[in-house]
Amino acid sequence: MKIFILSIIFYAILALTGNNCCAQEVGSLDLLNNAKEYDQKTITYKGEVIGDVMMRGDHAWLHVNDGYVAIGIWASKGLIRNIFYSGNYRQRGDLLEVSGIFHKSCLEHGGDLDIHASEIRKLASGGVVIQPISKRKVYVGIVSLMLVLLFLVLRKFHKNKQP
Repeated sequence: MKIFILSIIFYAILALTGNNCCAQEVGSLDLLNNAKEYDQKTITYKGEVIGDVMMRGDHAWLHVNDGYVAIGIWASKGLIRNIFYSGNYRQRGDLLEVSGIFHKSCLEHGGDLDIHASEIRKLASGGVVIQPISKRKVYVGIVSLMLVLLFLVLRKFHKNKQP
């Protein structure tokens, strides 16, 4: 009977605290619009790594964009070891799921809004983006080159005719 009562108490405590142990998935707009609600809470944020990954001792700064806003992520070197692509004009960044503590105004980092990562999981690898060549731009380039050459020939011809 004693074990039965202890197990009921255990499951009651587990049920009451279960929501606090799991990270809630949140987007950037929700984080910005409800920063007070999420402050100092464990959240999960998904997005593409963009810009440079900046090493700072045994940690690094990276920015993850969910399609609306990029959020700064503070992570240990061990968490970022699988990040190979960072998004820019020529490549798509790795797609990550970041779990960690959200700070609406991080005292450690000058009052910036950030997430201190406790776990980073790569959902998809980035890669090089091949930009197709626009036929219109090729035609405009060829016509422009022909006009410049025609102008130079006419100029030289005009100079040679003058006495």
